Amino acid sequence: MGKIKVGIIGSAGYTGGELLRILIYHPDVEIVFANSASNAGNKISAVHNDLFGDTELTFTSDFHSNIDVLFLCVGHGDARKFLEANEIADTVKIIDLSQDYRLRHNTAYQGKNFSYGLPELNKEQIKKAQYIANPGCFATNIQLALLPLAAKGLLGDQIHINATTGSTGAGQKPTATSHFSWRNNNLSAYKSFDHQHLQEISESLDQLQPGFLPQSAEKSLIERAAERINFVPQRGDFTRGIFSAIYVESDLTIAEAYALYEDYYAAHPFTVVSTENVDLKQVVNTNKSIIHLEKHGNKLFIINVTDNLLKGASGQAVQNMNLMFGLEERAGLNLKPVGF
Repeated sequence: MGKIKVGIIGSAGYTGGELLRILIYHPDVEIVFANSASNAGNKISAVHNDLFGDTELTFTSDFHSNIDVLFLCVGHGDARKFLEANEIADTVKIIDLSQDYRLRHNTAYQGKNFSYGLPELNKEQIKKAQYIANPGCFATNIQLALLPLAAKGLLGDQIHINATTGSTGAGQKPTATSHFSWRNNNLSAYKSFDHQHLQEISESLDQLQPGFLPQSAEKSLIERAAERINFVPQRGDFTRGIFSAIYVESDLTIAEAYALYEDYYAAHPFTVVSTENVDLKQVVNTNKSIIHLEKHGNKLFIINVTDNLLKGASGQAVQNMNLMFGLEERAGLNLKPVGF
């Protein structure tokens, strides 16, 4: 097989930049175009300064289907608009990093469905898929912390989650709460108990543990999810990464819990379980998820750390591409943490 021909829409943002950083050095990829209407004609390194000296590619406003896979690194709602406005050959695989096709009721495109692209949940389905909905950053982190329990039907009625994300989680466009002067030396909660990622989290847990998601014709998906999942997201005063602290009631011993998690993730190279306490710097700049477990009385305490731009977005998108094209899952993703 020759090199995979890649096109990227929305390549000037954070996720587009991370995708370029990975794919420029991916041994099996040729980047055909990096689309950005607002930056057309400019060198990629003029926007993504970290790529200075790594590529002479320029942004383009052009789009065509003479590619093997299309990455959509656009805002929520814009992916669906782009696909509806442009004709794309039915041979092209699509990986959408927005939230437009993640939920069960909203996956159809050109007579086919988008598959939910969390490899630790749907690896075999991803291998056969043509269209992938890449999971959200909080959703990835929290699901990875809970999937082993759901797979054995061990999630109880209430899950308690406190998770803190870096400023890049808000996207590249400056906002009042992403401005350095506000964010630095600061901490705040937002969208408590009704964050949009609750929807995909609850659907995945219900996939493994049927009946987890309460049914109600009167309540929305997010309202039903919030009956079981108590999720408090926080804005941290750092650039990238997600640190989640989760607890559930559990009869498992700590040895049984570790055995359960290690067995579940044995065939998943990017998710690892640590008996030592973990910190965010262990995963920043990598596609890793590191999970730590503790037992306190009848509570199982779960910590998970991920990079929101990589395992929570662009790294996972490349992981999905590797699976879709029959490549080794880690291809192009041997990224090292930034250290100290």
